[in-house]
Amino acid sequence: MGATYVKEIMTPKKLLSEYPLPETHKNLKKNRDKQIRDVFTGDSDKFLVIIGPCSADNEDSVCDYLNRLAKVQEKVEDKIIIIPRIYTNKPRTTGEGYKGIVHQPDPEKAPDLLEGIIAMRKMHLRAIAETHLFAADEMLYPENWPYIEDILSYVAVGARSVEDQQHRLTVSGFDIPCGMKNPTSGTFSIMLNSCIAAQHGHTFLYRGWEVKTDGNPLTHTILRGAVNKHNQSKPNYHYEDLQRLLEMYQKLDLKNPATIIDANHSNSNKCYYEQPRIVFEVLHNRTESEDIKNLVKGVMIESYIEPGNQGIHEHVYGKSITDPCLGWEDSERLIYDIADRL
Repeated sequence: MGATYVKEIMTPKKLLSEYPLPETHKNLKKNRDKQIRDVFTGDSDKFLVIIGPCSADNEDSVCDYLNRLAKVQEKVEDKIIIIPRIYTNKPRTTGEGYKGIVHQPDPEKAPDLLEGIIAMRKMHLRAIAETHLFAADEMLYPENWPYIEDILSYVAVGARSVEDQQHRLTVSGFDIPCGMKNPTSGTFSIMLNSCIAAQHGHTFLYRGWEVKTDGNPLTHTILRGAVNKHNQSKPNYHYEDLQRLLEMYQKLDLKNPATIIDANHSNSNKCYYEQPRIVFEVLHNRTESEDIKNLVKGVMIESYIEPGNQGIHEHVYGKSITDPCLGWEDSERLIYDIADRL
């Protein structure tokens, strides 16, 4: 047999009992979730800014970053809801390299998934305690969802996972918004089919159980750009792209039509410093059409304390060890600029 069972990992129930979310924080999350839900249902005209590191690799620097975000949130709360990115699973195109804190709580040591799920949960709980902000994460592995289902306020499904049936069915049991990214091919219909599947209820096998879900009406799209057959990036945040997505939504029986624009990845050709320009174009497009304004609920930005990225062994505090990110000064200025343009 080609697989070796190394050690048994604790159950979600045990992890949540050992590292519980305090009752006071549960109430805060309930209120925050409603604020975010109201944006997707159209009951609030606030704008979502989903922002943070490409990968949450270090608890101290991630919480430092989030504390800075919390201070900005207080100043823009009349117009913007900030959802910090605490991405604990980093997808790798080839499977090589650092896969996130769940795999390696210490990026310079061997994988340790038991310590990883503990480190993941402790980081989220600390961030909540210090900032009262509730984070977004990418669901790379559907089986990991129960370990953090009580502490996240937003989930994204990535470009390489959006066609996977297990992801779609798992999302159908969420009670928080989940964004489905367009696949790397850029095909809108695949992304929308994923939304259709997740908005409906299903019965399926999950973690050793037959489960039945009600469907998630807050499932929506994320535009992150595409890659053509020549491996060239093709952005899809322009007015014409938004209009095409709107027209496709109008032909479907989907609840709460919405999209988030990912300002990095193929939309920026992985040039992280282009993110402010892309965000400003998106905001301008919203002023040109009331329908597009109602469709585009927010933006997603990769940002950390220091700009760019570094190798795992370089140890620059607050600098990404995966994809390059916008630095703090530019990120803070960008959030205030967004508020001024809304």
